[in-house]
Amino acid sequence: MPRVLIVDDHPLTREALASLLGAHGFEVCGAASDGLEAVAETGRLKPDVVLLDLSMPGIDGLAALPSIRSAAPGCEVVVLTASGTEDNLLAAVRAGAAGYLLKTEPPERIAEFLNGVVRGEAALSGAVARRLLERVRSGSAHVGGVPDAIADKLSARELEVLLLLDEHLGTDEIAKRLFISEHTVRSHVKSLLRKLGVSSRREALERLSLARAA
Repeated sequence: MPRVLIVDDHPLTREALASLLGAHGFEVCGAASDGLEAVAETGRLKPDVVLLDLSMPGIDGLAALPSIRSAAPGCEVVVLTASGTEDNLLAAVRAGAAGYLLKTEPPERIAEFLNGVVRGEAALSGAVARRLLERVRSGSAHVGGVPDAIADKLSARELEVLLLLDEHLGTDEIAKRLFISEHTVRSHVKSLLRKLGVSSRREALERLSLARAA
């Protein structure tokens, strides 16, 4: 049963999310109302997933996100927010968020997305995914201007891993850069190799190089 920490400054929202997730097979192991408390509770409880609001008093979600990742490196962070702005989206992805969901998502979809994150997938609301892909395609998302032929096949997190492989980083270095476990890095590498139809990291980088030269 995946363990989830809910971070939101509205008590009614925390209660509603706890009820929803409990009904869909998650264990809500705790809750926090601001970024500072979120970091402390993540370190204490070591949840599998932190469901993180961005707009909170004191230390907000974006400011707290890197510290949350450091407090429990094996934990995934999924942003759940009313803000779909590109700046917040890209900042959260760069900080290592495994997902970015809008609060307008149907409740059942939120549970489905979290189940996907537990399996190593990214979680992006449809409108958010389109915005991120547009930025990646245009090269303005600071992810190396990955060509469509590659970007269309991979999740946001897999793109991050691929570009760090392109920097000649090893599994341990990628894990430290993204604040995830080495096991999670290997899972993402395995997934991106499968999606690109190659059998090794070297072949993946060759595909990336050829796509950029096309």
